[in-house]
Amino acid sequence: MCQPREVIHVPEELVASQARFNGAEGRAFVAALPGRAERFLDGWGLRQTGPSMYGAASLVLPVTRTSDGTPGALKLQLLDDENEGEALALRAWGGRGAVRLLDHDPGTGTLLLERLDETRHLSALPDARRTTRILADLLARLTAEPAPEGLRRLGDIADRMLDDAPRAARKLPEPDARLLRDCAAAVREVAAEPGDRLLHWDLHVDNILAAEREPWLAIDPKPLAGDPGFELLPALTNGFDPDPAETLWRFDLLTETLGLDRGRAVAWTLGRVLQNGLWDVEDGEDALDEEQVSIARTLLARTP
Repeated sequence: MCQPREVIHVPEELVASQARFNGAEGRAFVAALPGRAERFLDGWGLRQTGPSMYGAASLVLPVTRTSDGTPGALKLQLLDDENEGEALALRAWGGRGAVRLLDHDPGTGTLLLERLDETRHLSALPDARRTTRILADLLARLTAEPAPEGLRRLGDIADRMLDDAPRAARKLPEPDARLLRDCAAAVREVAAEPGDRLLHWDLHVDNILAAEREPWLAIDPKPLAGDPGFELLPALTNGFDPDPAETLWRFDLLTETLGLDRGRAVAWTLGRVLQNGLWDVEDGEDALDEEQVSIARTLLARTP
């Protein structure tokens, strides 16, 4: 006798985030999710083994492959510029520091991933410095990989940011406008050499999960090709400590672990502050994020 299939539930939080950020396209994606999930459960021979999980942009179903009992996670998402290279990056890493890719549908961006322990995020560790060391070690492994062809490139992103910065600065009060211009000036100094490493781009403590084959593995990359200095800001904002000494301790640990030139790493970290600031202005904010302003000022004050 066949067991009834678990109802595919789309959480309201995912419905709301898709409507907010993607409008009609997001609402259409949400409406199609149950049917899409059924299609891949059947087509890839999977059985759902638990309730739906979700992120800001994806629905994840815990599954088991019926042919051999392999546990996995079926990730369904709306393709966009940030996640379209996810499968390419995961294949390049091959499980080294990141979740393994088991299957992929290029047309929809649907992924079948190795099952990790979704109940144990790195953010649960109470020791912020230990957390930073773990994150730094993972970043060093991930960015050691050359970027495969076909990913978006940091050089193109930097060019667009530099084009947009003057107009955005005019919409901000001083001293935020001055800081945004300082960030743009730092990026301008390094933009001619944007790098060629495989970057995760979004490696924060909630995108690192415990696993059986390794203590910790990265998930949910938004990959691009570029300089590893562009990877550091999330590790500085995780559990932010306003003490400049703590910012500098984290920054020094990251640059040393990744073997980065400190000046270039400062410039590309300011580039992430610039990127986030431009998005904030685009969203109608009238000031920059206070934590990122603090980090930027700390790095600028120490830069010779």
